[in-house]
Amino acid sequence: MVSLKRIYTITGLVLLIIILGITALTTWYTVDESDQAVILTFGKVEEGITEPGLHFKLPWPIQSVEKVSKETFSLQFGFEEKDGKVKEFPAETKMITGDENIVLADLVVQWKITDPEKYLYNAENPTEILHDATSASLRSIIGNSKIDDALTSGKAKIEGDVRELLTSLVDKYDIGVSILAVKLQDVELPNDEVRKAFTDVTDARETANTKKNEAQKYKNQKMNEAEGEKKALESRAEGEKAARLERARGDVAVFNKLYEEYKNNPDITRERLVIETLEQVLPNAEIYIMNDDGNTMKYFPIRSLEKEQPKAAASEGSDNNE
Repeated sequence: MVSLKRIYTITGLVLLIIILGITALTTWYTVDESDQAVILTFGKVEEGITEPGLHFKLPWPIQSVEKVSKETFSLQFGFEEKDGKVKEFPAETKMITGDENIVLADLVVQWKITDPEKYLYNAENPTEILHDATSASLRSIIGNSKIDDALTSGKAKIEGDVRELLTSLVDKYDIGVSILAVKLQDVELPNDEVRKAFTDVTDARETANTKKNEAQKYKNQKMNEAEGEKKALESRAEGEKAARLERARGDVAVFNKLYEEYKNNPDITRERLVIETLEQVLPNAEIYIMNDDGNTMKYFPIRSLEKEQPKAAASEGSDNNE
């Protein structure tokens, strides 16, 4: 029969072994590269651990460790992609734009845990809070945007505004996460008829813009041509001006020269001017120099002599050749 003392001894040894085992197993822990941890002493957070490797602590239940991931998470708002299949949630994505149109908008939010203590203990379900904050931010920004911006070129601005508003809400809720990126996935109209009508309006607007651009191009072309013609006319006018000024200066110089000759020999100069004027006015007229002595008119046929001089010169040249 086993004695009571032996029973107590065996029980004590078992308890001691259990305590030593728990102590040995709970005084160390490892933190992976992708993890971060917090140390709790009797349920109170003492410090955060971000360095990977082997670490030691007081045994349980004095101290315990809570680990969370350092990886980047993706919150899929309005849809869920799992095993290559996409499940949509239209009730989440349907919202009204600032110009009172209905659109369906979904997005992806990239986020990570930056403060494990706040993430674990400041809120019961921080991911749900993040989801609700995302919904509120997206609806607020879409509600202040026009449908054209949401469907076409304004998506980048909407993404930036959503990220800014969502970041401010997350900081206000103090749940220990940071927003890294916000990306709109799809923004579309609720049904085919509305999509077709919007497409027609968009096509008409693009056609109008094309016509305006073509008209502006034609206007610029004609303006350039007119400017070129203007410069050409100005250049020709400047050239004509310079030519006339030079001719005027030449005429003044000739007049001054004639005037000097006239002052020296007025009679001869006067007769010369008369003869030159007659040659200009009547280029084919015969000019005679005559002297009237009262009875017989004598004249000197200058034109005949001028005609005979070339003939004489030609005959002299033929004689010399012989």
